Amino acid sequence: MTVRGISCFLVVLCVACVGVGHAQPDLPSADPTESPISDTADAEWDTALTGKFSASQAAYKDWQEGGLNSLAFTTMLNGAAERKGERWAQAYKMRLVLGFLDQEGREIRKSEDLIRLHSDLQFRGEGFFRRFNPTVALNLRTQFASGFDYSENPYPGDHPRGGEEPPVQTSSFFAPATITESLGLTYEPFGPLSVLLGIASKQTIVAERDFRVLYGVEENNLVRNEGGGQLVATFDHDFTENIRYRSQMDLFFAASQLDVPPDVIFENVVNLEVNSWLSTDLEFVALYDKDTTRAVQIKEVISVGMSFTLL
Repeated sequence: MTVRGISCFLVVLCVACVGVGHAQPDLPSADPTESPISDTADAEWDTALTGKFSASQAAYKDWQEGGLNSLAFTTMLNGAAERKGERWAQAYKMRLVLGFLDQEGREIRKSEDLIRLHSDLQFRGEGFFRRFNPTVALNLRTQFASGFDYSENPYPGDHPRGGEEPPVQTSSFFAPATITESLGLTYEPFGPLSVLLGIASKQTIVAERDFRVLYGVEENNLVRNEGGGQLVATFDHDFTENIRYRSQMDLFFAASQLDVPPDVIFENVVNLEVNSWLSTDLEFVALYDKDTTRAVQIKEVISVGMSFTLL
């Protein structure tokens, strides 16, 4: 089967299985005197929706040691919806982040930008499949606003943008965006840790033609399709009532690039709650994708802000 065929198969399977999760009927019991096994149709949703706003400001007047007046602010929205039945378990997660920095003498710059959506459907069978749950998962990662390289021009010299002086635009909404569909087995050795291993299909979408050379997409193609395998390890644990650590390592092995390291996204967030409305987040993200750059991309963020619960 071709890469495009694998991609189409996994997309259709993801949509079909999620639909089954929504409309799954009760499974009849072998003994008519017993009550039927509960499923997601009978299970209640466990939902959460939280927002956060953080800001920092610095102002100087006649300050001999020097300094730049600055204002930075970030908004964040995290959502989750889960329900678990005897046979089926569904999970939907969302993370939206957007932040800007305004420094004296400079135009407003983007400091943080993320759209992250995740959904999965698990089947809990008997015996082997009770411990290793068949899982269909779908992930989307992109950004809201345009991004720029302020230090250098990353385009080749023969590219239409190759002669531009920095800052040079390098991204926008859905340019790039990555979508990954996977079909595999989920194993949970203990509560906070889960591991998903399976076959996968990955699409790198670049809606703007000029940016495609930066993300390994051919100029005349909207999407680069890859088929292969995926390993996702997730750890989510409350160490104390006010300290929560969340970590996820996502590895994608392209079948056509087995001789190079896999694509990796390693995300870590430590949340420190001061009280019900004030919290601090420590975030570290490492990203590697040979089709984009041979360097390991690093992001570190420390934010203090007001959080509020919507659901």
